Amino acid sequence: MGEERKRIPGWATAEGTGRFAARFAPSLPGHFSEIHGLRLSSIGIGTYLGEPTTECDTRYADAVERAVELGVNVVDTAVNYRHQRSERSVGRALARLVASGKARRDEIFLATKGGFLTFDADEPPDPEAYFEQTLVGTGLLRAEEVVAGCHAIAPRFLEHQIEASRSNLGVETIDLYYLHNPETQLAEVTRDEFERRLKAAFAALEKAVSAGAIRAYGAATWNAFRAGVEARDVLSLADVLHAAEEVAGPNHHFRAVELPLNLAMPEALAARTQLMGTERVPFLQAARASALMVFSSASLLQGRLAAGLPDGIQKKLPGFRTDAQRSLQFVRSTPGITSALVGMSRREHVEENLAAARVPRLTREEYRAIFS
Repeated sequence: MGEERKRIPGWATAEGTGRFAARFAPSLPGHFSEIHGLRLSSIGIGTYLGEPTTECDTRYADAVERAVELGVNVVDTAVNYRHQRSERSVGRALARLVASGKARRDEIFLATKGGFLTFDADEPPDPEAYFEQTLVGTGLLRAEEVVAGCHAIAPRFLEHQIEASRSNLGVETIDLYYLHNPETQLAEVTRDEFERRLKAAFAALEKAVSAGAIRAYGAATWNAFRAGVEARDVLSLADVLHAAEEVAGPNHHFRAVELPLNLAMPEALAARTQLMGTERVPFLQAARASALMVFSSASLLQGRLAAGLPDGIQKKLPGFRTDAQRSLQFVRSTPGITSALVGMSRREHVEENLAAARVPRLTREEYRAIFS
């Protein structure tokens, strides 16, 4: 479990995020947009990559703190990132920010994820025996609830993971809790069984909302909403939302999706993977129609879009010093994207990437011109 500290109360609010946005409005024009009453930054900090070391822990905590100082109020992590170390680094940064008065809890939108089995800080000598002892042996999971040897969305397991995340992050309430790559389940179970498991997971997450442990939930995916309609792991957004409504009615708390979008992976914008009525439309169009928050992962494709963009693309994204900034400008300007997430474990990367926010987002005409 995470470091023992008094948990910070509260959650991101309209008043708090509006206060945060107002502080940066003069220097970061158009950086914040409003959805569900919250003012959220067009660039968010992710915490996925890096070795599970104390040195990397320190860098991440410093990077998160610096990102908030420069105008980021969207922080994304997961319980399994770096064996829980990323959540704990975020927790340390948030505690420092609040203690120093640089930010308040109601100004920061904090998202994390559960679904993948995780170690506690370090990889044990025998991972299979570790999971057998800590998860199956304690009754948190039955062996048949685990797929691919690493993934589960059983209610008892999710309840345990939410508590671990709250402890790691040092907060009473998590703003957004994702099911992490739920499509992983389709590697081993039928569609009917997947639907049953998904509804059970949603019921557990609605219970967590009622208890004040989380404010909302969603799905963080890789292939699910980008894959072709015949793919094994494709998901229908309409079916997912219908499942949430069957569990909790029209006032359910499924509010967000995270999925890849970048210059090399435009499927969420361009591929007609989702059914609206009788028409197939791209995911972002379907998400917009359902008023969902959409957070882009892999905005720089793990750094591969940080350099070497074609001259033609560079010219259509003027006003920037680096290709990383140009790539972020594309994602943050995409209609329907709430925030472009980018992994940043070094202060210098935070400062380089956040410079992109000093330039207004592309207009619709400028954005369309990229594809002409």
